[in-house]
Amino acid sequence: MSDLGALDYIWMGALAVFQGPELFSFLGLPISVTLAMVMFGLVLGIVVGATPGLGGVIAMAISLPILISVFGFNADALLPVMGFLIGVMKGSTVGGAVPAILFNTPGTPDAFMTTLDGYPMARSGKARKALKISHFSSASGDTFSDLVLIVCAPFLAILVEAYLDLPEKTALIILSLSFIAAVVGGSPAKGLLSCGLGLLAVLIGTGEDFYPRLSFGTDALSDGIPITAAVIGILVLGAIFTELETLWHQSRRTGAIEIVKDEGDQRLHWQDIKRILPFIARSSVIGTAIGALPGIGSTLAATIGYATGQRFYNRRKSPDDPDFGEGAPEGIAATEAANSSVSGANLIPVLSLGIPGNTAAVFLILAAESIGGFNPGPAVFKFSTDLNPELVIVFGLFTTMIIANILNWTIGGVFMRSLGVLSRIPKQLLLPVVFLLTLASLYVQETAMSAVWFAFGFGVLGYFMRRFGVSPLPFVIAFVLGSRLEDTARQAFSATGGDPFFLLKSPIAAVFILAAVAIVFFSIRSPKVSGK
Repeated sequence: MSDLGALDYIWMGALAVFQGPELFSFLGLPISVTLAMVMFGLVLGIVVGATPGLGGVIAMAISLPILISVFGFNADALLPVMGFLIGVMKGSTVGGAVPAILFNTPGTPDAFMTTLDGYPMARSGKARKALKISHFSSASGDTFSDLVLIVCAPFLAILVEAYLDLPEKTALIILSLSFIAAVVGGSPAKGLLSCGLGLLAVLIGTGEDFYPRLSFGTDALSDGIPITAAVIGILVLGAIFTELETLWHQSRRTGAIEIVKDEGDQRLHWQDIKRILPFIARSSVIGTAIGALPGIGSTLAATIGYATGQRFYNRRKSPDDPDFGEGAPEGIAATEAANSSVSGANLIPVLSLGIPGNTAAVFLILAAESIGGFNPGPAVFKFSTDLNPELVIVFGLFTTMIIANILNWTIGGVFMRSLGVLSRIPKQLLLPVVFLLTLASLYVQETAMSAVWFAFGFGVLGYFMRRFGVSPLPFVIAFVLGSRLEDTARQAFSATGGDPFFLLKSPIAAVFILAAVAIVFFSIRSPKVSGK
């Protein structure tokens, strides 16, 4: 085979998407399975994002086991499954603005700031215009973030592979876990507790010895805890239990939902776009920078983007313009551009370092580990003369993200604005259905009742963690990275001749360890601001 360059891999990645197995034909053109799955995922993401009580995480958790059971455990399943998950991730962020604007009920946590100006616009008869501003800002921020991902991830991975050996990679994982534990959750102590519980859980039944660890002599624990069961239990079932408890304490709502008729011009004019573009640009940069850091989610990005936009807006507003929080279109633009620009940047640490940045990225890694044939990390960007199939998959993923953006720009806005009715579904009817679907989809993948019981147990743990203000995200990230941390540490320990101070002998590794200690120390002393 002749030498393969970057353009060759880009071309092969695109062909893998467009020339994959044909699902159906449209106007004589063959539509591949991957293309169809990206579109289906985007539509589903918009639907669940527009439905209070649901969200992209729940949709991904339910869909992943079903997708794997349909497509199987082979390399051809990677792009369709991960393309679907990417579509859900993008669509749920866009769709979360629908109930936030129409009913003052954010469909996703990161859409909370959208309610501050979106709902007042809807009350004043400009609901459709608010939705158009939200969609334009969200799609713009998402596109910018994806471009940064495509440009930066390969270069970062090459630098990591060139300068980081086993001790440095071990220290980098420790630094990432410390960073996530320190900045996510109610306090650094609670974040460290959540992270420690995740590391403890992943140690059960695993290791290189012939005898399982921490199994207490039981067969159920001797093989370890299924990663899908733990993640779904903590993230999804825990959230469902918490929401059901909230509904239990609330009195049943009575009366019809107030419907405000649209008034005035609902179109998005060029003058409107010019007015909100500076806010979109600023928030896109903020969201992308925050998204590139593991563990900091779109909620914090939306908050910072909104606050920054408000300061800029107050300096230039005229006396006739509404204030932020009273129906300013710039407030919607600043929030939606910030939370949407997190999604692409969150995959930078996933693809270049193998470290998940948020819960959506966790499910992408779960898909890769479940199906096989793709191991996120710096090695996937190795431009070798011999064919590197993982690099083809990476550029295939980039292609699916571009396709999802194009679909979002074209049909996403139209579909999003038609979903206001979903916000009226009572949560007390919706959540039990989601609960049963989650357990059923988990059983489809694991085909063992023990996995269901594990998920239920971790769901109870997730419920109590939320009750006491402990974020489940550090637990999930630690559970996903725990086995990789142990393997890398073992290999580094062996490669250095059994040196117990191998983390301090390397200057780069020592800097990472000192940074991890400093992050925890200063986060304890500084005021806490976090995102989920």
